[in-house]
Amino acid sequence: MQRLTQPSTRLQVRGFLTIYSAPSALRHHIDWAIQSVLGNWINLTWSQQLLLPGTFRTQLEFRDRAGASSEIASALASWHYLNFEVIESADSLGEIFRFTPELGMHRAAIDQSGAVLISEDQLNQSLANSFDEDAIRENIAKILGTPWENQLERFRSVNSLATAHLRAI
Repeated sequence: MQRLTQPSTRLQVRGFLTIYSAPSALRHHIDWAIQSVLGNWINLTWSQQLLLPGTFRTQLEFRDRAGASSEIASALASWHYLNFEVIESADSLGEIFRFTPELGMHRAAIDQSGAVLISEDQLNQSLANSFDEDAIRENIAKILGTPWENQLERFRSVNSLATAHLRAI
């Protein structure tokens, strides 16, 4: 008997997308962009972002092929007004993509715990382009994504406060 389907050789990864703020007018476009990468099964649930009136937030957990997160991040980065992060993790390593309108895109390799990994080349380049200790610290912070983390943290804390308030009621 002949096999009807071929076994999948694609590496399956877990992904997590959080859009912290998006203008209302872009929600359907974002839905379509994500559906074009992951498939039509995607149905995003949007809620108001309390920090920026008139904007909305959403989260999505997915499983797909390796590289899907970079496709999602590339598609979303074309809309300048978004604040988001996409995390992709496999068995050993993964990637994180963070975007803010002020800073643009940050991409980094991460380990299983979500810690950013710094390569030898990144450190050497940071040292070669720095003239003092403050510049070295600033360059390493950029490699780690600290400026992006600081920008996105304000959205995380607002939403966790709202959840805590709802639980208290």
